[in-house]
Amino acid sequence: MAAHSRGTTPASPNASADPLVALASLPGVADAVDSVRKSVDRVYGHRIMRRRSNEVTSEAALRGARGSAALAGADWALEEVRRRTDFGVDGEPRTVGAALRLTAESGQLLSVWRQSPLRVLARLHLVAAGGEAADETVGRPRLGAEPVDEPLIELALPDANEVAGRLDGLSRLLLAGSEAPALVTAAVVHGELLALRPFGSYNGLVARAAERIVLVGSGLDPKSICPAEVGHAELGRAAYVAALEGYASGTPEGVAAWIAHCGRAVDLGARESTAVCEALQRGAA
Repeated sequence: MAAHSRGTTPASPNASADPLVALASLPGVADAVDSVRKSVDRVYGHRIMRRRSNEVTSEAALRGARGSAALAGADWALEEVRRRTDFGVDGEPRTVGAALRLTAESGQLLSVWRQSPLRVLARLHLVAAGGEAADETVGRPRLGAEPVDEPLIELALPDANEVAGRLDGLSRLLLAGSEAPALVTAAVVHGELLALRPFGSYNGLVARAAERIVLVGSGLDPKSICPAEVGHAELGRAAYVAALEGYASGTPEGVAAWIAHCGRAVDLGARESTAVCEALQRGAA
């Protein structure tokens, strides 16, 4: 893989036709991008990262999964996530288990994402569904009037034809590459998937896993130590839903506010991992 500068996706052959670059110029977005770069650089520069980065990555994965599950309605304490093993039980345990599986799987899908984002989304949904009974709706976008179980998101649900068209457009956009900062691309992927809710279940978990894949694959956070899911959970479900509604409105102000919200989430994820580094350093002293 060719190296990319931190926080950017591969260059587009025709940057003037790059809609993501246009979003990067919206008011407040440049500030959010700058804040994220500084936050990420700060944690990558911590002395603990030189010799114990694998431990930081593992802890970030666990905390990110906990945060994503919290936004899906299973708000468990971190120690409970560490302790429990009954993730096949219906309800909250199954949600936490799905978040943990997605976090583990997403790091294995970076090369596939660059070739076929839609294949990765299908795989993420299969992984999230896990041990649930075999169902022909799992791992593919919904058809016709198939229902969607996503209680947190109350936006109007696009019909299946619109979902198919917008997913195809998103895939083409990603495959074309962009000169936009990684935060912008990640926020658009996250927001679009939440607005569309293409699957019958686990759309929030899948959308947040896809955001993580973009942030890691872009080179912004290659070791996956700045879990945006932590920040999204810390900012709270009400703020998350309000920011998403801004994105779904399609207004420049709403989209910019969503990107900035995602930036704050990454900032908070980086802060969380900085605290982990500090704790490891104290333990090693």
